[in-house]
Amino acid sequence: MESLTHPPRTALGNPSPVAVPPRASQPQPPSYDQLADRFRLIFARIAEGAVQRENERLLAHDAVAWLAQAGFGALRVPVAQGGLGATVEQFFDLLIELGEADSNLPQILRAHFGFIERLFAEIDPALHGPWLRLAADGVIFGNATTELGEGPLGQMQTTLRRDGDGWRLEGDKYYSTGTLYAEWIAVSAQRHNDDGSNDRVIALVPSEAPGVERVDDWRGFGQRLSASGTTRFRNVRVDPAHVLLYVRDQPTPLTAQFQLTHLATLAGIARAIVRDAVDFVQPRKRVYSHGSGSTPREDPLVQQVVGQLASTAFVASSTVQAVARTLGEIDRLRQRGEAISEQLLFQVELETAKAQAGIVDAVLQAGTRLFDVGGASALQEDIRLDRHWRNARTLASHNPTIYKGRVVGDHLLNGARPTFYWAVGANVSS
Repeated sequence: MESLTHPPRTALGNPSPVAVPPRASQPQPPSYDQLADRFRLIFARIAEGAVQRENERLLAHDAVAWLAQAGFGALRVPVAQGGLGATVEQFFDLLIELGEADSNLPQILRAHFGFIERLFAEIDPALHGPWLRLAADGVIFGNATTELGEGPLGQMQTTLRRDGDGWRLEGDKYYSTGTLYAEWIAVSAQRHNDDGSNDRVIALVPSEAPGVERVDDWRGFGQRLSASGTTRFRNVRVDPAHVLLYVRDQPTPLTAQFQLTHLATLAGIARAIVRDAVDFVQPRKRVYSHGSGSTPREDPLVQQVVGQLASTAFVASSTVQAVARTLGEIDRLRQRGEAISEQLLFQVELETAKAQAGIVDAVLQAGTRLFDVGGASALQEDIRLDRHWRNARTLASHNPTIYKGRVVGDHLLNGARPTFYWAVGANVSS
């Protein structure tokens, strides 16, 4: 197996690497307060620059580096393997706080944490060690999964073919969220085996490997800094030990994990809306002649709007935390080596669908109602209050919300099994 080292953060304007000091071994994972204390100053620093990054479209390389150097990417790595050993519930609470600071950051790191959870849920434990150690050392993993065009639904055009004692990777990916910030890329590919069979695999390649090209061509109106652009692979050499086989035809907690990351980000946006509403209203002196208070902060109608925004943030956070508890239960069963029932996997997938259907509209409405606390001055581009609605709308378009209520209803009415691995492409049967 080739040495699993990570390339320096120099390409694409990345900051130079800073040595990550060794963390003292801990017999028990830290408490939430200990974890929060470790990261909140970084969250605050990230929040300070969020509007400037948005206005100038400055990719968040510095922010990702600060988090990596502090061990944020090692949250879910067990303590015994050099990580912080955070529980699922602790992880999602921190993700909400990070989303409040800048909603681009949880989405940037979604693939990283998704890869770690894939190891736990779907990959032979004997293969975990090298990858978990990289994460413990501050390495960030990116994603290259989705393909453009009208290829057959559920089939990959990206291929892995035999080349001597190794493999060669070829293909194009889009929505490669976070990959511009990553040292390693987890690539979904169709492997063509020597016996003529094919299977779906994850090929792990260094982001600076020969033949890898990362393009910052995401042009969505929201989540502008998530680097959800194109990644191209041209005759990329892949070590056999860097190819991981996983099974797609059985229930998994992984799709709930991926989707709950988006919902935690939405909950963070809801909190940021409250923060920005309060910061906007409190110092204001100008009132309307037909208003109801001597200052905006004393106007009962403005107070009502801010209260409703806070209610949305509370409901969104509480909903994410409720689903996280079910994922946490699944994770604890895994750690104890106990069986995870199909019923429990159905439950968490359906809970995530219900949470998405419930949170999305509420947060989008909050992003609009935010502007009810002020007049035209709330529209100034230099304060970028519009970013909250744009970012929430973009997140809501992933794994589209319109299908989530249908999945829940079909299950309740007809006992239908929820769909786990979602795919896009042309339905060749139609």
